[in-house]
Amino acid sequence: MDPIYVTGHRNPDTDSIVAAIAYAALRNACGDREYEAACLGDPSDETKSVLDRFGFQPPKRIYNVFNQVRDLDYLKPPVLSPALTVGRAWDIMQEKNIGTLPVANEDGTLYGILSRDHVASYHMSLITESYLQEVPLFNVLSVLEGTILNEAGETTDSVSGHVVIALPQSQDTLLWQDPDSIVICGHQPYMIRRALEMNVNCLVLCETELTEELRNLPTKTCIITTPFDAYRASRLIFQSTPIGRICRTEEITSFHLDDRVENAKEEVLKHRESGYPILDENDQIVGMMNRYHLLRPRHKRVVLVDHNEASQSVPGLEEARIVAIIDHHRIADIETTNPIYLRNEPVGSTNT
Repeated sequence: MDPIYVTGHRNPDTDSIVAAIAYAALRNACGDREYEAACLGDPSDETKSVLDRFGFQPPKRIYNVFNQVRDLDYLKPPVLSPALTVGRAWDIMQEKNIGTLPVANEDGTLYGILSRDHVASYHMSLITESYLQEVPLFNVLSVLEGTILNEAGETTDSVSGHVVIALPQSQDTLLWQDPDSIVICGHQPYMIRRALEMNVNCLVLCETELTEELRNLPTKTCIITTPFDAYRASRLIFQSTPIGRICRTEEITSFHLDDRVENAKEEVLKHRESGYPILDENDQIVGMMNRYHLLRPRHKRVVLVDHNEASQSVPGLEEARIVAIIDHHRIADIETTNPIYLRNEPVGSTNT
């Protein structure tokens, strides 16, 4: 729960500081654990001496109570690594029902953002260009639930090539001609032999086993077996691409926790993105927000003691919720629908 700040006036004197500490302690002792004494300026030497004499620390200093990004009920989605596969990222989006996810460097700082639009654009681009570019072999094995069958595969770090499905065809003119290929086939010994003799980059065997004769053929081809059929394997293999290659990494609008909500609204109106990363003071990702989160920020709550003039109060008071005003001077220019307690009697009077 966010604290309720009990604060005196600017340039605080001793009674302002002590009143804030006393009222916060009273409310907390009554069971309201949210109250926290605060001040708007550095305590004077006199005030410090009084606090030291009775064993109290100066209250926390606050500089404003404007609505900030930290006051929003923003999302805290999983933060992805650029090395994560497109397939796994899509699964996370579906599980969490989130359309945009942040992507972070190893130190937690912002690398980019990944949206459903990026995944869709990537898959649409494969219609005209079915080339897999330097994808880690581990990624390929992960999405295909595959197993390496030969020594050449054990020494392979990454896989590249045009992805082709080998059809049962005996005419060479209708077969692939480029060794820079990833060949997907089923129980087709002729196709398997041809791929191994051509030393294609990778051979994916679907729902079949490799005979001992073919297994012993000298080849540089990485051989993988998968339990999926050829059509599904040809689609899954492209989901092994790291998301760092398809996510957006430039011209990203982000906000820090201390940014004012009003300023964030102006930026959102300019850019109209599906999601905006939120960063802490170390530029590390702490969450995501969209424009709907800006509609209802949690207003900071304050109790004003020893003053009730806006010019003497904390900056941003107009954006805060005033819980109470406790003053012994006069009614001034601060308005609130909550109780106002006034005391304007000589010292020692019991009338309030």
